[in-house]
Amino acid sequence: MRNHLILAVTKLLHLNRTDRLNAILVHLQSKKKVKAQELADRFGITLRTVYRDVKALDESGVPIIGEAGVGYTIMEGYRLPPVMFTQEEASALLMSAKLSTPLPGNAIKHHLEEALFKIKSVLRGSDKDYLDELEKLVAVEISRLPPADKPSYIMQHLQKAMIEKKVVRLHYQSLYKEENTNREIEPIGLYYYGLGWHIIAWCRLRNNYRDFKIDRIQQFTVSDESFAKKKHPSLHEYIQQMAHTMEMEEVTIRMKKATSLYIISQKYHYGFVSQEPAGTKEVRMRFIVGHRDSFSRWLLGFTNDVTIESPLSLQDKMYQLIDQLKQKYATVEVE
Repeated sequence: MRNHLILAVTKLLHLNRTDRLNAILVHLQSKKKVKAQELADRFGITLRTVYRDVKALDESGVPIIGEAGVGYTIMEGYRLPPVMFTQEEASALLMSAKLSTPLPGNAIKHHLEEALFKIKSVLRGSDKDYLDELEKLVAVEISRLPPADKPSYIMQHLQKAMIEKKVVRLHYQSLYKEENTNREIEPIGLYYYGLGWHIIAWCRLRNNYRDFKIDRIQQFTVSDESFAKKKHPSLHEYIQQMAHTMEMEEVTIRMKKATSLYIISQKYHYGFVSQEPAGTKEVRMRFIVGHRDSFSRWLLGFTNDVTIESPLSLQDKMYQLIDQLKQKYATVEVE
């Protein structure tokens, strides 16, 4: 019995290592250079195991080039046979495509459909049937906004301009001033929020970073002029910087427990941090708020189901909004 158990464990370990070697090979082919630490972090193994696995791949005939301090590279021209997707991986890709397709200004619908056809071509027959059935049973509707053809066209060129670090010339209509201006920008990233795509870029006219809503770009040209790769922060760094520079404040409220059940996901859009019981019929919620005006307008919709505990100055803002409503809807008697 003990020998059978040892044999089973040995086979399992061998299978796990074989799967890991295949996964490492796919990872190496997915990038131009891969550091050993990156492989160790992804697969939860030690650097010594990484070195041993890479050596095993090299001895099996995979032309891996290792350079100290740089990482591993697979010799140009080497290609894996068609990758076999598991049912779970193929399903995940299908769900991602379903979620992406309805986005306003989506420029990749056709490419996603083509990619899914290629994925299906390497699946087993039973998995193809599974994916076909899953596609019929999943529907996504993010917005009823009409599709915008212009952003789709622009997105393709902006993606290339960002990768190649090219200056882009825009004829742009400002959202707030409704003025048209000519801009030269150095794009650092595409950012989706507020039901639309935005391009974050250094604006030479304003001499600062600016957020341009893509559907307000009237005309554009990708120039031949390049800008330095390390001149600007990454998109992630920019977003982090903006979060730190915003005036954030902590808000604590009490809400009726029955009402709180209807905002389980909605509350996260307004900076929800934590929640605890406050008696038998209420919960106490803590938020980190960056835009007091929008937060107070959101709270106003809950009327007497919510009580502001702190800061007390937020109560004054609520009084102002209530007064505005009274003035708007009050009946004025004309003598």
